Amino acid sequence: MHDPFEESLRDLLKASPQPDHDDDAALGRVLKTANRQVGAGDLFGLMGHWLEALMMALNNGSPHLAPVSRRNASVRSADKAD
Repeated sequence: MHDPFEESLRDLLKASPQPDHDDDAALGRVLKTANRQVGAGDLFGLMGHWLEALMMALNNGSPHLAPVSRRNASVRSADKAD
């Protein structure tokens, strides 16, 4: 299975033009990049779920926003045609 995220991390880990390659520094760069990418994905996912919950709340609450009449029921029935 092709995973572009994993492939980009492998390329970042292998990309070191310096002869005195520091494995700890390279690994640190890879982990830092991975944490940023995963964190951004989680943040966008959280915002998506929050928006979905907001839309459900608005949809379920909209019938309760109907205008309320203060007229008596007898007055309303007298205005209706038989």
